[in-house]
Amino acid sequence: MDNKQINFNSARFITSAPDISQMPPDTGVEIAFAGRSNAGKSSALNTITQQKSLARISKTPGRTQLINVFELSADKRLIDLPGYGYAKVPQEMKQKWQAALSIYLQKRESLKGLVVLMDIRHPLKDIDQQLLEWASESSLPVLALLTKSDKLKPGPRNSEVLRVREAVKVYGGDIRVESFSSLKGLGVDRAKEVLSAWLLEDEQAEPLTHQDDNN
Repeated sequence: MDNKQINFNSARFITSAPDISQMPPDTGVEIAFAGRSNAGKSSALNTITQQKSLARISKTPGRTQLINVFELSADKRLIDLPGYGYAKVPQEMKQKWQAALSIYLQKRESLKGLVVLMDIRHPLKDIDQQLLEWASESSLPVLALLTKSDKLKPGPRNSEVLRVREAVKVYGGDIRVESFSSLKGLGVDRAKEVLSAWLLEDEQAEPLTHQDDNN
C-alpha cells in the first residue's frame, strides 16, 4: 500500500466566507471540520497542521460565524465551519445555518469527507446526530473525533469510543470513530492517515483498522 500522506503543515489561510455561497469555486478536494462550539475544533485543526494559530481559538464560543478556508495545495483545502449549538447564538441564526449546512454537505461536489468533533464526555448531541444523518444520506465519509480524550483514563476512554462506534451504526454509511486529544497528541497520526486518504483521491488506500488506545 502506498503510505503517501499530505503535508498538513503547509496549510495556510485563504479566506473567510460569511456564507456557503461565497466559498471558493467548487473544484478540487476539500474536507470540512464541524463541531459544537466547545468541542475543541480549532485546537484540533491547529494540532493536525502543527500551527499554533492557524485556526483562531475564541474565548467566547459561538462568536465566530464565518467559514474559514485553509489551502494545503492548489486543489486541496480544509474547511473550518462555524461552531454550532452555543446557547447565546439566536435560534433563528441556528436554524438558518443548519439549513445552509445541510445544502453544503449534500451538494458540494469537492467535499470528500467530514470531520465531526465531539467532546468525549458529551458525544452525540442532537445536531451531531443530524450531521451524521446528512453525511450518510450524501454518501459522505465521516471521521468522528472524540476530543479532549485526555480527560478520561484509558479504560473509560476506550469504553466510550466503543460505545459511540456502536451507536453510530444506526446511520449506516462510512463513519469512523476515534479518540483524540490536542493536548496529549492522542489520535493525531490516525486522523492524518484518514484525511490524507480522502485528499489523495487518486490513491487506492486499504481500509484502516480500528485500534484501541493503550496510553
